[in-house]
Amino acid sequence: MIERWSRDQVLGLAPDGPSGKAAQGVAAPGRWQARGVTEEVLWGECAGSGAKPYLACVDLGGPAYRCSCPSRKFPCKHALGLLLLWSADDVPDEDVLPSWAAEWITRRAARAEAAQGEREALPRAEGARDDAGSCGSAPTGVAAVGIGDGQAGRRARVAAGLAELERWLADQVRQGLPGAEERDWEELGRRLVDAQAPGVAAAVRRLGRVRAGGEWGRLLGEYALINLLAVGFRRRDELPAELARTVMMRVGFPVTRGEVLSGPVVRDLWDVLGRRDEEQDRLVSRRVWLRGRRTGRAALVLSFAPVGQALDASLVTGTAVNADLAFYPGATPLRALVATRHPQPGTGHGTPPGVPVEEALAEVASAVAGDPWTDSWPVVLAGVVPAVDRLGGLPWHPRVATPWRLLAVSGGHPVTVAAEWTPRGLIPLTTWYDDGQAVLL
Repeated sequence: MIERWSRDQVLGLAPDGPSGKAAQGVAAPGRWQARGVTEEVLWGECAGSGAKPYLACVDLGGPAYRCSCPSRKFPCKHALGLLLLWSADDVPDEDVLPSWAAEWITRRAARAEAAQGEREALPRAEGARDDAGSCGSAPTGVAAVGIGDGQAGRRARVAAGLAELERWLADQVRQGLPGAEERDWEELGRRLVDAQAPGVAAAVRRLGRVRAGGEWGRLLGEYALINLLAVGFRRRDELPAELARTVMMRVGFPVTRGEVLSGPVVRDLWDVLGRRDEEQDRLVSRRVWLRGRRTGRAALVLSFAPVGQALDASLVTGTAVNADLAFYPGATPLRALVATRHPQPGTGHGTPPGVPVEEALAEVASAVAGDPWTDSWPVVLAGVVPAVDRLGGLPWHPRVATPWRLLAVSGGHPVTVAAEWTPRGLIPLTTWYDDGQAVLL
């Protein structure tokens, strides 16, 4: 039996505020003509405006959601309302699923089996291992980076664009930081897109927001990181293979999903520490932070969707997922794909292991040393007493409002807190009560 989620965890799955509010409206036993839960499947029939009820089902082991309502939101208010009833222990245990729910679960199992067969058919990367260990020393030079010879023309265009960028940055430093205006960065960004360096173009376009805040020290730091990336690309043949690969990806050379899944995987029980959604240019990105209980490895699962469309909601904050993760290559591997999920070993939630602040900072320092462009990293701090302006001596990010919820859970006593480290400060994600119940921040 899957351990019951809290109301906080359920509402954290809502795609937006109105969906969460609507879900609370249908989370009343009288709205449901039938409902039940087996070991891993939650189902219910919710009365709607028509003659037929809406059929909602949740595969708790996924989790995955299905509802017969016409909503384009995912999960919809009926699935969320059913989960709220379950979180309140208001759904009876059942041994048998109704036929419509059983058919959906059977189709999901068949698709999962087919997908697993496709993954197993992918050729394994040479020298790959199935654990977190090393495969030996890596060669240097771009030949080991995995960028094909057919990319030679693109590399030449990128090199020309980044050479122009280096000259532009040098001019900016000589002339003084206040000299550039937002339109200058927009124009430079367009030229970098034309040069097929979209990663650098995005970094350049962000400079306008830094300039608008008048943070001259931060602007100079951003200049330095962008210049370092341009120099790294120019001298990539001299770099270790993994660092050269990091530079190529930061510039904008993609790594395919198939390539990632054909590489080594790391099996662990992964605590889902928290998630954060951001919208930019009509595209929403979801960052879900994980940490392995055995390996201690940090992981980031990214998903993207246009505004108004559903994002991946399969990783529930405060739970733990028994899975194989395939990491994107690089000097400091962080981004990962969930390759295979395995049955839960019975410890599906609880407070994840935390570390002292000094140990967390040492890990961040190691990550930045490997990949200087690292701008975020998940940390789990144990035994810290939160304050209005900081946590464990580390300041909050400037955009973080007073964390009243965290302060209330702590009550002035030490707690375990998951947060996202950034160069500008911490962004709180989750804390836990003494009984292991997660509280989303």
